[in-house]
Amino acid sequence: MKLGFVGFGEAAYEMATGLHSEGIEKIYAFDALLDEPKLSDRIRERASKANVELVGSAEEVMQICTIVIAAVPANKTLEVAQSLTDSFKENLVYVDVSAATPEIKKQVASAVEDEGSLFVDAAMLGPLPVYKHKVPISASGNGTDLFINNLAGYGMQITKISDHPGDASALKLIRSIYMKGIVGLMVEFLEAAKTYGVEEQAIRSIDETMNAKTFVETMNRLVTGSALHAKRRAVELGGSIEMLRESNLDASISIAAQKKLERLAELDIPEKYKGSKPDTWEEVLALLMDKNEVYNT
Repeated sequence: MKLGFVGFGEAAYEMATGLHSEGIEKIYAFDALLDEPKLSDRIRERASKANVELVGSAEEVMQICTIVIAAVPANKTLEVAQSLTDSFKENLVYVDVSAATPEIKKQVASAVEDEGSLFVDAAMLGPLPVYKHKVPISASGNGTDLFINNLAGYGMQITKISDHPGDASALKLIRSIYMKGIVGLMVEFLEAAKTYGVEEQAIRSIDETMNAKTFVETMNRLVTGSALHAKRRAVELGGSIEMLRESNLDASISIAAQKKLERLAELDIPEKYKGSKPDTWEEVLALLMDKNEVYNT
């Protein structure tokens, strides 16, 4: 196996550093910014630390290597793959670790597979500076098995999702809805708590609630309970929104949450369940998605 990177930014550097420590002696890379005066020294310094040989073009990486990891910005993913059409070959595994959408990953896979190479949609689910090459990776596509067989022995943590390109990226972007969205919610919550001087009490109260059960148990309780009491909770959140506005604080996350609760209220769960509530979040989602289909017809 010969490993190479197209794009040698932070992600590629961290992965290469870890893989070199596991015993991969030589890694090849090309970065389009290598000739940029402000970035050249930084790229060369990182390559030296990771024992990576920088080459003159992406095509050269493709010629030398049997596994090529494309670590380019999401908005360049398809463009880069299409520019390398003449360099794809049999027995080459092209691994795209960008945060591009599932649809883009499918288009990249088509460009790769049409020329006889194998494709992997690889979604990195953690911070590279912390995990390096051991960052949890969810992967899909027809090259996934070969990718795992070649690199799992070097400490990489790769989980196969399916043979379908786009599935791994869908998982990553869906996960981001929560992981990035929760940060916005936390900031809005903390701004209000700090403004009113109750941050310690507020944080402790949330901590006790969220840590009393597992995430799955808490999620199920909150979704099913909110479905039953959605109308009342939307009104209560309206009071929180008014308080934020009175304090000249941003209420955008709370406003969005109120709209979601109002959508749940439209399901009329108290009437459907005769005062009881659904047992699982799946029941709530089924009702909600059925209603979405009605809206879209």
